[in-house]
Amino acid sequence: MNITLAWLKKYLRTKSTTEQIAEKLTSIGLEVESISSAKSNLSNFKVCKIIKAIKHPEADKLKICDVNIGDGKITKVVCGASNARNGLTTVYASPGTVIPKNGMKLSVAKIRGVESFGMLCSESELNLTEESDGIIELKNKQNVGDNFFKENLDPMIDISITPNRSDCLGVRGIARDLAACGEGTFVEEKLEKIKINSKKIIKVEIEKESGCFQFGSCFIEGVVNKESPDWLKRHLESVGQKSISAIVDITNYIMLDMNRPLHAYDADKISNKIIVRKSQKGETFQALDGKKYTLSNNSCVIADDSKILGLGGILGGELSGTEMNTTNVVIEAASFDPISITKSSKELGIITDAKYRFERGVDPNSLEEGLIKSAKLIQEICGGKIGKINIAGSSTYKQRKINFILSNFKKLIGFEISKADSIKILEKLGFKVKDKKTSLELIVPSFRPDINQEVDIIEELIRIKGYNNIPLSEPNRAVLKPALNYQQKIFHYTQRSIASIGYLETVTWSFSNSKIDDFFSEKKLRLANPISSELDTLRTSIFSNLLIHSKNNVDRDCKNFMLFEIGPVFYGNQSGQQNTIAAGIRLGNKIEKTWTEKTIKTSAFDVKSDILHILMDLGFDEKKLVIESKTNQSFHPGRSGAVHLGSNKGPLLGCFGELNPIILNQLGLENYSICGFELYLDNITEPKKKHKDARSAYVVSKFQVVERDFAFIVSKDIKASQLISLIKSCEPQLIISIDIFDVYEGSNIEQGKKSIALNVKMQSMEKTLDEKTIEDVSQKIISSVQSSTGGTLRSS
Repeated sequence: MNITLAWLKKYLRTKSTTEQIAEKLTSIGLEVESISSAKSNLSNFKVCKIIKAIKHPEADKLKICDVNIGDGKITKVVCGASNARNGLTTVYASPGTVIPKNGMKLSVAKIRGVESFGMLCSESELNLTEESDGIIELKNKQNVGDNFFKENLDPMIDISITPNRSDCLGVRGIARDLAACGEGTFVEEKLEKIKINSKKIIKVEIEKESGCFQFGSCFIEGVVNKESPDWLKRHLESVGQKSISAIVDITNYIMLDMNRPLHAYDADKISNKIIVRKSQKGETFQALDGKKYTLSNNSCVIADDSKILGLGGILGGELSGTEMNTTNVVIEAASFDPISITKSSKELGIITDAKYRFERGVDPNSLEEGLIKSAKLIQEICGGKIGKINIAGSSTYKQRKINFILSNFKKLIGFEISKADSIKILEKLGFKVKDKKTSLELIVPSFRPDINQEVDIIEELIRIKGYNNIPLSEPNRAVLKPALNYQQKIFHYTQRSIASIGYLETVTWSFSNSKIDDFFSEKKLRLANPISSELDTLRTSIFSNLLIHSKNNVDRDCKNFMLFEIGPVFYGNQSGQQNTIAAGIRLGNKIEKTWTEKTIKTSAFDVKSDILHILMDLGFDEKKLVIESKTNQSFHPGRSGAVHLGSNKGPLLGCFGELNPIILNQLGLENYSICGFELYLDNITEPKKKHKDARSAYVVSKFQVVERDFAFIVSKDIKASQLISLIKSCEPQLIISIDIFDVYEGSNIEQGKKSIALNVKMQSMEKTLDEKTIEDVSQKIISSVQSSTGGTLRSS
């Protein structure tokens, strides 16, 4: 929203400077983006006249122009505009001038061998409009050498208006806020009555569900459309608007002045009556922007018996627009459905000032005021007789009342505000206030659609009172609670642990493709209104999205990677029926083939190592983690496992293994080695007692390591992890590592049994191990395995 201090002073009595106003605007939440400081620069743009324009000898599209810039001075300018011609009055910028659109500073330059002194300007280059096809064409009555920008001593303030403050899309609304915070006195305009001296009226019909609630109109006959007076031009040009004609300029002026979009129709171009209706699919509409639009069946259109006159609340039509020879005018002020306007504008790709305002909210009670003001201005400038104001339809506006309890301000903000201050501020903001001792009964003004509850009132008061008035206070550290609870900490610890292994984190939707997600669960949690056809279900597994994106990576020839995600998965369609899961996948080879290494594919043991590493990072004792072969349908039934705490009946902490080949085959990933893990974070509960970190400083023994190999024949049911636990418990102070290097079933091994070969490393922190000690430990290992599992040493 662009404003100037001169325009602001229409509604605000103030002695403040532009800079002071800008500072105050930002402090009350109306952030100032910039203040134009091109005071002296704008005076460099002069009215000029092309005396002679000839073709450039070295370029087909360039012309060499002799330009009269005033005081008898003729200068040479090379110009590429197609409309540059003899006798054209236009705008000249001298060397040293900064062009508003791109910030380029002009200098004397040679263009294809011809020296050019300055530039002839288009409307786009001066930020007047988007028109850039040719240079500006002025009327010959303007004096050569005059400043093009009249009275440019008042800088323009560019304000960033948030979507909830639609009332500040008009100068009046901004002035009201400034007055409320003490930056001047608000000038309340009295709505003058108009003298009705014409009986002409336009009939208006509003069809049901048209997207229009009320349609106000005023017929003005016998007008003489003309160029706008200087005061009107100055106001519009000062905020970057182009002057078109008096009638159009008046509608634009009132829109910017009080946030009331209007539209003017040439009454003689309307056939019989105005009909406000929904568009029909395939209807075409020739708009004022020169483009032809094909409509669907959901746009609000203003039409007559034979044609479309305009797109309601967005853009007028070429077939009904006013021209300089217009003699009878119908002014429109309407109330439209913001949702309908947003849908239509997005569908057609149209952005206009009217659309921008209507979709954010226009005062529904401002129809009559807008029509009266525009009718009076048109009559003053263009003459004519004013007909009766006619408002068709019914208003949907309902007056809102809010009971504001004064003590609630301190509860929320931290300090008190007096009742007198509250009343003063709220009344200046346009609220009607009724004092009820400990509370205020408020009637919300119709131009504030963003005010709906008591907390909105508190926000208004502190905004105007000043956030800098909130006293600083140190928090009571004795009662401070941790910022994160246990589950939130586990979430972040898990994130860091997985990332430390080398996995890359992904963040995907909580929705997924049902064709993929259905492989992981029988639950079908379909969305009634999905954001896309490929995200039509709540995910029941994080693997579904990880595999979708893995397939995308593989299709782009990225075939070795590690991905993970932590987030919710769902087991029902009711609130809270979800679990937090961390899942990761490894795809491709763990080691690629080199001249020294063979290719090693990712296996279930890699993700087993990963999940155990993560759990130990989270504080679990490896000795208390039990591996079981039974997992869920996401994994390969024979190459996967589950991790429990304490026993196989203890809490399930996670699963790991190769992913189900049936699922991979359906995704076209059957030729890739893909393994994964899932961690069920909701099953990790906070310990009753905080455990102390038992880790001691890392100490390296200076004595020799001794290795012994053992091959035990055991039942097929015996797991290798059981043997490792048994052997480790034999002499935990001396046995430093146990590695499995062979598992064998076949000839020379009894049916139903298998051979497991292990390498055991022993080392003392105190002495070199002698033969007797080594032999004693070895015998302990053999006896322990034999008594616990029935296993025997393999002889061959």
